[in-house]
Amino acid sequence: MYKALIIDDEKPVQIAIQKLGHWKYYNIESPRLAINGKDGLSAMREFRPNLVFVDMNMPVMDGASFLMKASQEFPDSQYIVVSGYDQFSYAQQAIRYGACEYLLKPIVEEELNTAIERAILRIDPNAVFGEPEENGKEEISPEEAVRIIKEYIDSNYCQNIKITMFAEKYYFSIEYLTKLFRNKFGYTIYEYVLKLRMERAKELLEDENNKIIEIAERLGYADNHYFSKAFRTYYNISPSQYRKEFLSKRK
Repeated sequence: MYKALIIDDEKPVQIAIQKLGHWKYYNIESPRLAINGKDGLSAMREFRPNLVFVDMNMPVMDGASFLMKASQEFPDSQYIVVSGYDQFSYAQQAIRYGACEYLLKPIVEEELNTAIERAILRIDPNAVFGEPEENGKEEISPEEAVRIIKEYIDSNYCQNIKITMFAEKYYFSIEYLTKLFRNKFGYTIYEYVLKLRMERAKELLEDENNKIIEIAERLGYADNHYFSKAFRTYYNISPSQYRKEFLSKRK
């Protein structure tokens, strides 16, 4: 069987490639992982992968530097760039250093497997593949993903919400999801969570029977001090002062 290596510092991207690739169909072992170019070179020397997926923008050693060294040391390996950038300079560097395919994030299943097939046929033009796999992944568009995320936040904004949970679930990078959400709704995911919390905080403060420490707890803040700081930063007034001014206007 062929061997594959995924070199990317974004865990959701690693997961997406692992989940969406039809590895058994193309007679490829389950891919191994590396988090940067330096780590990737070490991994290549250890198990000599036939197929390598590499990001262009990584810490320690970026994709261009990796490709330059790896293509010289392992000229028979096939390199597929998976990048969040569609800039011509990145594609030009990738091609210069021997990449056979250039895919854009987020990962699209059909495009990924087309690239895998082309790479395998470069290795062996007479390669014979197996039966198509059913990977069980629910197909979802980026637009649908951000809609679902917004609906989830609307019902759970008092919980500890992390973008990584959405990135890993829908196989999109954190940066890509944040950009999509902001373009669609005018806020980043964290900004939207904060907006809902602060708007609800105002409503709760307007009832003098609600203690501020209890409001902080209801809205998911670890302590009253952190809540008060967040409220002051957002509205430029402390919770207690807002309540005082609101109640004085109501009388």
